[in-house]
Amino acid sequence: MYILAVIFGYLIGSIPTGYLFTRFIKNIDVREVGSGNVGATNAARALGIRYGIIVALLDIAKGFVAVSIAFLFINPQGDMINYIPYLTGLTVILGHDHSLFLNFSGGKGVAATFGVLLRISPPVFLIIAVIWLLLSVITRYMSAASLTSAVLMPIVLYIYLNEITAFYFFIIYGFLIIGKHHGNIKRLLRGNENRINVGKS
Repeated sequence: MYILAVIFGYLIGSIPTGYLFTRFIKNIDVREVGSGNVGATNAARALGIRYGIIVALLDIAKGFVAVSIAFLFINPQGDMINYIPYLTGLTVILGHDHSLFLNFSGGKGVAATFGVLLRISPPVFLIIAVIWLLLSVITRYMSAASLTSAVLMPIVLYIYLNEITAFYFFIIYGFLIIGKHHGNIKRLLRGNENRINVGKS
């Protein structure tokens, strides 16, 4: 059951929602648009903000559903000490970042990580989501908002839950997000990172 949960996490994470939406709606490859990423931000560039939001919600749902199933079948008591739901969350994020169906390319893991966080702690998810939204609007750098959220998630989660397993795993999740944003970090330091159009969004 442990192995199945981990495999299921990777497979559900590998579902390329941004790619599927752009193929179905406009018959284009989202990897050939904008940044070439298959996440919600680039899907919004290709299809518009409404579809970008739908893709983001579906990517969040991937993390939430996989970890929920891990808790349901492996650990029905919801004992936070059990590391299997967190390991399943890790494989969801890895599947999202390196999809089996896209030659191991994928998104940057932010929405999938948010989905895992939503299942682990809805209050902390709400705090981080508000911070992410405010930073996106204030700075107009979605990447900066995502990077800040990656750093804050384990800290806020530990303060709220006082649970060391969650803290360690969300540090790993955060490093995955930061690693996928290495190009954005370089552009932020150079001052030529792409800004979002807040009014249009």
